[in-house]
Amino acid sequence: MFRFILSIAAIFIATTAQAEVTNTAENGFTVKHQAAVNGSPEEVWKTVIAPARWWNGEHSFSGNAENFYLVPQAGGCFCELLRKTDADNIKSAEGSVQHMRVIFAQNNKALRMSGALGPLQGEAVTGTLTIGLQPDGDNTGISFVYKVGGYMEFPVDQIAPAVDGVIGEQLTRLAALFAVEDEAEPEAELEEAEKAD
Repeated sequence: MFRFILSIAAIFIATTAQAEVTNTAENGFTVKHQAAVNGSPEEVWKTVIAPARWWNGEHSFSGNAENFYLVPQAGGCFCELLRKTDADNIKSAEGSVQHMRVIFAQNNKALRMSGALGPLQGEAVTGTLTIGLQPDGDNTGISFVYKVGGYMEFPVDQIAPAVDGVIGEQLTRLAALFAVEDEAEPEAELEEAEKAD
């Protein structure tokens, strides 16, 4: 069953420069998240188009992120297989889910997909997620902008912060794959400090 957080909670995202619901109306809202990561646009793009590596499986129908796949070209699918076993493929799986459809793809620069995520899928809404990549020296800026509009039974003041939290979580997970680890182990640093005394 698809698990989606509907309660409003404080989510601290250390890697994001901006994270907020930027606009709301009676029939829709916009959420925006940004992060800078230590990697080239080419490296980040290869990761973006492999959602099984970074999208949280808790926000899926199968509960397993390994079931996600993305075809990064116009008309391509950000989809999920409903598998009984790990060996099941698109022909043998018991079902599948289209989370979003690719409507724009420019390698190493931008990916735009259309789809109502999570519980919004059962509502009469349209959602558009734009993932942008911007080179900045040795870093790459990543932005996630998700716009939702149309008829829905969810109160916007409740669903918008919940969606904001989920979208922000996915960007945080993506950015974490590019985190720079300290080369020296803490124990080694302590030994060096003791030798210097």
